[in-house]
Amino acid sequence: MSNCFEVFALDGASTNILQFCTAAESTDWLQAISTNISDLTQENCIHFILYILQIVHMGWACESPEGSTADRSAVFKFLALRGPYFYIFRSPPTGAADWGQAETTYNLYEVLFKVHKDNDSLCFSILVGHGQSHTFRVELATDLAIWEKSFQRAVFLEVQRIRVSISTRQIVLSQGNVLCFTIDFGLGFTCSEGTSKTVLWRYKFSQLKGSSDDGKTRVKLLFKNADSKQIEMKELEFANLTAVLHCIHSFIAAKVASMDPLFISLLLCMSTSKVKGWQ
Repeated sequence: MSNCFEVFALDGASTNILQFCTAAESTDWLQAISTNISDLTQENCIHFILYILQIVHMGWACESPEGSTADRSAVFKFLALRGPYFYIFRSPPTGAADWGQAETTYNLYEVLFKVHKDNDSLCFSILVGHGQSHTFRVELATDLAIWEKSFQRAVFLEVQRIRVSISTRQIVLSQGNVLCFTIDFGLGFTCSEGTSKTVLWRYKFSQLKGSSDDGKTRVKLLFKNADSKQIEMKELEFANLTAVLHCIHSFIAAKVASMDPLFISLLLCMSTSKVKGWQ
């Protein structure tokens, strides 16, 4: 365990290394400084006024380029979960107009949050389309836990808001038919003809028993027929398969969370707390 750590200024360039007599003292100071930064960041949410109810969480993390393990190549980024998007900034937004200046923005329900299994790494990844991803490292285990819970909450709120995700992209079966694939929070999965909108098949979330894909464009969804109890396979092709799979995951995760009384209770408590803070 190290007895020093580095502090970066808001511009990301100015730095200072703080060294302490013991590793324990260094850890205490790191915890205190990180907690204070987090508190000030959340307090700053209040100054966005109309945006406050949409901000789930925001804060600093260190991004490592894909395929890179060198610490010197890592760059600090400011991350935010607000409304339907996950934002990556080079510097924190200080006003409403700054939200349009993000380095990168992703639709929440089309990405996947993944905590790295190595407990010592304190890293998480945001998996996006076409095999791409962003890997971030935080300083404390508590920060990692907060980001994981915040991402789950943000995706749940977004799925609850839109309720229905209709793929407007072309979806082609192996027979060459152009169809429309819809994910509905209440109804489940529906596949209909692209022009006539005639429903070809529909299944509830609970009927999905498995899936497999070729990692490119094709996916096979396995559903259990409610009447015959037999497994039925539906094969679809998407130009953006990864985003569709992440969307399916987001809706299923939100459906499971909606049936967890503890999760809903905590969600309501957090929402009430933010409203009181804003008032």
